[in-house]
Amino acid sequence: MDVKSPQKPAVDVAGAESFVPLVPDPRLRLLAFLLLLTAMFMATLDNQIVSTALPTIVGEFGELERFAWVGSAYLLTTSAVMPLYGKLGDLFGRKYVIMAAVAIFTLGSLVCGMAISMDTLIAARVLQALGGGGIMVSIFSINADLFEARERARYQSYASLVLMASGAVGPVLGGTLSDLFGWRSIFLVNLPIGILVLCGLAFLLPYRKPHRRPKIDYAGALLLAGAVASVVLWADSAQIFGSLVAPQSLAVVGFGLACALGWVFVERRVDEPVVPLSLFANPTVNLLLVISLVSGAIGIGSVNYVALFLQTTTGLSPTVAGLFFIALTGGIATGSLAAGRVISRTGLYKPFAVASTATGVVSMAIFSQLHAGTPLFFIAAVMLLQGIGVGIGQQVPVIGVQNAAARGDVGAATGTVTLTRMSGAAIAISIYGAIIGSRLAGAAVELPGGVDFRELTPRVMASLPEASRAAIAEVYADAFFPLFLTASGIVGLGLVAALLLKNVRLPVAGKAARH
Repeated sequence: MDVKSPQKPAVDVAGAESFVPLVPDPRLRLLAFLLLLTAMFMATLDNQIVSTALPTIVGEFGELERFAWVGSAYLLTTSAVMPLYGKLGDLFGRKYVIMAAVAIFTLGSLVCGMAISMDTLIAARVLQALGGGGIMVSIFSINADLFEARERARYQSYASLVLMASGAVGPVLGGTLSDLFGWRSIFLVNLPIGILVLCGLAFLLPYRKPHRRPKIDYAGALLLAGAVASVVLWADSAQIFGSLVAPQSLAVVGFGLACALGWVFVERRVDEPVVPLSLFANPTVNLLLVISLVSGAIGIGSVNYVALFLQTTTGLSPTVAGLFFIALTGGIATGSLAAGRVISRTGLYKPFAVASTATGVVSMAIFSQLHAGTPLFFIAAVMLLQGIGVGIGQQVPVIGVQNAAARGDVGAATGTVTLTRMSGAAIAISIYGAIIGSRLAGAAVELPGGVDFRELTPRVMASLPEASRAAIAEVYADAFFPLFLTASGIVGLGLVAALLLKNVRLPVAGKAARH
C-alpha cells in the first residue's frame, strides 16, 4: 500500500516551518520506529555475526589470504554509499529509498548464503553492503521526520542500544548458528527479517514527496565514493599491501586525493550536490563532524585493541575476556539512555559532547597506565567508564547536525555525519595497528623452541610457564602504552571541538532554536 502523507510542514507566523510528524498516530509511529530498529539491528549485526563464522568459512573455501576481505569489502562499500543514500532520500523521499536499501540487503544476504567460493562470497558481501549503508543512513534521516528535535534525542538513544546489542550478541550468535546449522545460516536468517521489514514499511510508512525537482549528482557521488573508499582501503593497507607506505598504499592515497579535489570542483557547480558544501560553512556542523570522527576512533576503533589488551596482558581466555565487555556495553547503554532523556527534557546537547570527550580522554589515559598485574576489577571499572563516555555522546553529532542543517538537506547531513564516524574508526584502527606493530617488532622474548611470541594464541600462551607468560604480558603492556596515549590525544581533539560548540538549545516543535 502506498500511503501518501497528506500533511505538509506547516508554517508559523514567523515564516519558519513547524514540525509535522511523518506518522501522526503515536501508536503507528512507535510501530514504524520498531520496524526501523529491526532493520538497523539486521544491518549492524551482520558484520559482527560474520566474525566468529569466518574460520569455518575459510575451512570450506580455503584462500586464507582473502580472509580479511570478507569484512573489509562490507565496510568499504558501506562507507562509500552512505552519503549517496542520504541525498537520495532528500530528493525522492525516504520511504522508497529505505525500502530499496532493505531489499538490496536481503537479496545480498541470499546471495551470500548461496556462495560457492571465497570470491563469490566477497562479491555478495559488496551487494549486501550496498543495502546496509543505505539502511543506516535512512533510519537516522527518517527519525528526523518521525520525531521533533527534543523527542528525537530520546528515541535515538534506543537506536544506540540496538547498535550496542548487535555488537554484544553478534559474535555469540554467529558461532552458535554456524555450529548448529552451518555458516550459511548466518546470512539466510536475514531473509524472513528483511521481508517482514519491507512489508511493514510498505503499509506503515507514508510517502512524503519532497518539494524539489530531483537531479542526481552522479559525478559528485562517484568522486565522493572514490575518496571515502580510498580512506578505508588505505586504513586496511598495512594488512593488504604489507605497509601503510607501500607503493600500492601511496597510490591509494593519491587516488583518494584526486577524487576529493574533483569532488569539491564538481559540487561547486551542480544544482543538487550529493553533500552540499554549504554544510561546511556552518561552524557548528564542522565541530560536530570532528566530534563524530573522534567518536568513531574511540567507540569503534579502540574496541578490538581493548580485547587484545585483555587477552595478552591478563591471561584471560577469549570467552572470559569477552565477558568484560559487559561492563563496556552496560556503560554505553546507561550513558545513552540517560543522555537521551536529559537532552529531550532540556534541549541542550553541548554538555554531553563535553562530558563524553572528557571522559574518553581520562579513560584512555588510565588505560595507558595499566600494567600486566593490574587487578581485573579495576580494568572492568575503566571499561565501564569508557562505555559511559561513549554512550552519553553517541547521539550528539547526529542530533546536532540535523538541527543545524536546512530541512531539505537533513538526509545529506545525516549521511555525512555517519560517514565521518566510520572514517574515524577506519583511520584510528590503522594508527593503532601501526603503533602496536612497530612496538612489538623490536621486542624479543625467549621461548622454548624459538617460537615467536607474536604468533601465540591466547590458549597456547596460557599453557606457557609463569615466567614466560609474565614476560610476554609485560612486552604487550609496554606496546599498548603509546597506543592508548595516542587514543587519549585523539579524543582530546574532540574535547576541544566540543568546548567550542555554541550552547544551542534544541527547539520545541514549531519553535526556533535558542542560544
